[in-house]
Amino acid sequence: MSTRVADLIVRGLEAHGVSRIYCVPGESYLALLDALHDSNSLETIVCRHESGAGFMALAEAKLTGQPGVFAVTRGPGATNGSIAIHVAEQDAVPMVMLVGQVSRDERGRGAFQEIDYTQFFGSMAKAVFEVHDANKMGETLARSFSIAASGVPGPVVISLPADVLSDLSERPMPRAYPV
Repeated sequence: MSTRVADLIVRGLEAHGVSRIYCVPGESYLALLDALHDSNSLETIVCRHESGAGFMALAEAKLTGQPGVFAVTRGPGATNGSIAIHVAEQDAVPMVMLVGQVSRDERGRGAFQEIDYTQFFGSMAKAVFEVHDANKMGETLARSFSIAASGVPGPVVISLPADVLSDLSERPMPRAYPV
């Protein structure tokens, strides 16, 4: 049975016990926003600034010990969110940031607000993933939560090309990785 990647992400967040996601809505992840709207168990907290969304996720992670989750759009949204990523790294706080990215066919072509997130977040995050294959989204999300919460906790960044979010995945969401 095929599942849209955006819906798979929401199911994965729910499976990992996430009850809230903080975000500043952006066009680079509209499919994910639609999937969040359809969720009955995941509360979407809309913020005025990406740094604020990141710090809300950081505070939740500090209070609960579980990875805080926030979503930002590409370019300036990601750079604004990087402040919270840096603090999470410095304070050893588990966090997962979902960041919109230009479509796969535009990568590497200097598209509007395109950033190489592996380079940008490489020294701040425990791991940075960019999902190009819809069938790898579930595994990437599960690994991200495990990495964020294992050993010395810290932030993980998942880059989501806009077109991948609408692709269909044949693979079910894997079970949560043990921490």
